[in-house]
Amino acid sequence: MLRNTLLKGRAVNWAITACCGSAFLLFGYDQGVMSGLLTGSAFTQQFPEIDTTDGGNGSASLQGTVVAIYEIGCLFGSLFTFFFGERLGRRRCIMLGCTVLIIGATLQTASFGIPQLIVGRIITGLGNGVNTSTVPVWHSETTQATNRGRALAIELAINIFGVMTAYWIDYGMSFVNNPAQFRAPLAIQLLFAIVTILLVLVLPESPRWLLKHGREDEALEVLNQLSLATGDVRIDSVNLEYAQIRLALEEEMAATVRDKNGNPVSAVRACFTIGRERYFYRVMLGVGSQFMQQLCGINLITYYAPVIFEQSVGLSRDISLLMSGFNGIAYFLSSLIPIWTIDRIGRRKLMLFAAIGQCACMAILAGTTSVSFKGTGIVAATMLFLFNFFFAVGLLAIPWLLPSEYAPLPIRASAAALASASNWIFTFLVVEITPVSISSIGYKTYIYFCVFNACFIPLIYFFYPETAKLSLEQIDLLFTGEKVLRVLPDELRNLRPGEEHGMVEREVDSRASGDDKDLPITIEHQRPIPFEKEATEKV
Repeated sequence: MLRNTLLKGRAVNWAITACCGSAFLLFGYDQGVMSGLLTGSAFTQQFPEIDTTDGGNGSASLQGTVVAIYEIGCLFGSLFTFFFGERLGRRRCIMLGCTVLIIGATLQTASFGIPQLIVGRIITGLGNGVNTSTVPVWHSETTQATNRGRALAIELAINIFGVMTAYWIDYGMSFVNNPAQFRAPLAIQLLFAIVTILLVLVLPESPRWLLKHGREDEALEVLNQLSLATGDVRIDSVNLEYAQIRLALEEEMAATVRDKNGNPVSAVRACFTIGRERYFYRVMLGVGSQFMQQLCGINLITYYAPVIFEQSVGLSRDISLLMSGFNGIAYFLSSLIPIWTIDRIGRRKLMLFAAIGQCACMAILAGTTSVSFKGTGIVAATMLFLFNFFFAVGLLAIPWLLPSEYAPLPIRASAAALASASNWIFTFLVVEITPVSISSIGYKTYIYFCVFNACFIPLIYFFYPETAKLSLEQIDLLFTGEKVLRVLPDELRNLRPGEEHGMVEREVDSRASGDDKDLPITIEHQRPIPFEKEATEKV
């Protein structure tokens, strides 16, 4: 049964976006909140073991571990989703993730020693890992093809709003000279998790997940609830989308990878197989997008912005926190740009734009922080702002979108979880080594991120196909080229842009009797329209 039948069409679509945005706002807040606490007086007094400020005798490597251990929790949360997410469903996974996160955030807030703080960060990471593996899948499976990129871009913009919020809360609480200076910012995580749970409770499950698990009536109800059309067009549109999903699922099931005894293998094992459906290749494209997102150097800035402004650029603590806050505002405003560009310009062009710009920013940042001439600090600070702009435009939302777009339905949850797990592995790597790297090799830290971004340019150009404006079922054709999607009646064509990328047109069966235009559309009555070069040239 549907949890809420009052919300339909655009209202329920926006409600789902708000729920996913709340989960990713929490994700962004978690990313940014520790950066401003590390050098606070109350925090360093409570945890002197990781006090690396002037006059402190704390360990930079231990500081990196305390911050980065959160990513290990996220990794295991993603792996949990990889193995059990498909069984639990999208909604239950999100509620489970938020519940676990609440436990972890409570432990962090009440911490009086490093061990408790570490345990709290690991548990918080577990919950966030489940959420970040599930939310993009649920969102992509409940969003119209023409709005899928825009919806996720909104979600990721809210994520950056969370980072910005954390920076400013840290700055405001820096004037408080008691333990509330760090406990209050950590406690705010609880609010976002509770809001996400309350929203999920009244929103529908993914229709694709329902159909895959034999709950056909519920899937049809959800599709009707999500449809943006009205009247008879709405009924036809819902039935058509239902038929497309069912056909794609049946064909995927028919192509299920089997072992030597002919038994079907699990979705987890299927992710690592190479066959007609090209599962492993498609999974690796999603993993690669997350790999690029982290090794471009974004979390060098997100997690340690005040530290970089203070130690690399040479600003005071108060000015560093203030600059981090302004950087967060600029980052958030930049993250709004993909809302209008991700579906219009496409994924590939934006990713290339980001990689080129980020490479240049890291090169200039390395050059300006290697010398101490007057004015170089201003240029270095400008590069930090500019780097966030390029990243927000091209590599913020897209790596969270591509794993769910490239993977076919039977392995979509597992593939997204594996991509999310790779995100956390490389985030941990970056966050763990950054304090030690800045202390040991200084400006050279930025050189290797410059090299990474340079390597991403040919990788994106040669291996990543465009998916803008294609339905999830149509994207299958980019990799297999064999599926036949059902025709759109003439009166529905304006509801599904992108038909030039693999839609089908009716081919009337001469053996049929009566008025064919009133018959239900069947596979025998169709033929595929060849893909346009734009959609396939980079496969």
